[in-house]
Amino acid sequence: MSGAHRIVSLACSNTEIVVALGCGDRLVGVDDHSDHPPELVAALPKVGPDLQIDIQRVAALEPDLVLATLTVPGHEAVVAGLEAAGLPFIAPEPVSLNDVYGDIRAIGARLGVSERAEALVADMRRTIEAVERADGAPDEEDRPTIAVQWWPKPTITPGRLSWITDLVHWAGGRTLLSEEAVKSRPVSDEEMAERAPDAIVVSWCGVDPAKYRPDVVLDNPRLADTPAVRNRHVFTIPEAYMGRPGPRLVDGFRALRGIIGLLRARE
Repeated sequence: MSGAHRIVSLACSNTEIVVALGCGDRLVGVDDHSDHPPELVAALPKVGPDLQIDIQRVAALEPDLVLATLTVPGHEAVVAGLEAAGLPFIAPEPVSLNDVYGDIRAIGARLGVSERAEALVADMRRTIEAVERADGAPDEEDRPTIAVQWWPKPTITPGRLSWITDLVHWAGGRTLLSEEAVKSRPVSDEEMAERAPDAIVVSWCGVDPAKYRPDVVLDNPRLADTPAVRNRHVFTIPEAYMGRPGPRLVDGFRALRGIIGLLRARE
């Protein structure tokens, strides 16, 4: 089998793509945040957290491919360090679900497993697009507005240039900033109240889901009159299923589909 055989991954999403392609045994090092699958990553050398990657440690592992990322703000400095060290790397920067599929194909090609990558993409698409194929796309006015909260204070929520906006769309909804050409941006409580989301999904980046606190949203008096808070439509989805552009977005889709189905059942 041709392709890279000594891989260092610097992002959870890349680690999970490699494993989903059946190439987890080629990983020789990962970033400190990679946590899935736990039994595999626990035994691998760690090269630092996302913005403090130890380039010398990466180089010492003698990789023939480093999988970096540009989805993490500030990771540009890590990429510059890889370039300066002369290490072979790719650094995906997906802003749509189709980009995620393209990145899976690109990684599969570098690993010499293009057929596996095509099969993985096809499987993801089958799951994510199944509802719309079966029932047709809902009219725009029938789509509930979902505010995905990457961070609580201030609320940071995705815009049109995010795979999450695509994922919510396929699940039958629309994101709070679906028409705005940004990856994400802060939204004040006053703007959130004015936009009046039907549901708020807590998916805080870098926080253990066991420590998510929907009460931070539910008890905010400035949001009390939004449909989301008034109807107690505040939900949690692990950031691992939403913020990592890889195969577990399917789990995020299923969770979103369940939420939107619940909203419609309560109409």
